[in-house]
Amino acid sequence: MEINITKMSSRGQVVIPLDMRAGIKEGDKLIVIQRDDEIILKKSIPEDALLSEKSFSKTWLNKKEDEAWKDL
Repeated sequence: MEINITKMSSRGQVVIPLDMRAGIKEGDKLIVIQRDDEIILKKSIPEDALLSEKSFSKTWLNKKEDEAWKDL
């Protein structure tokens, strides 16, 4: 685990230290999670890798799947 210090600008912007930016490029989306007094920053999954609710329901909500899982 690496720890570094940064500060927030008057516009609410935070700089991610250079040595912690590996794998993150301009335009990438980041997930910001607030938990009590912690702020967690995570790299987002690319949008094309996410299943939409509609495509997920087509995959899962069918009679064959229901039959296969009903007794578990």
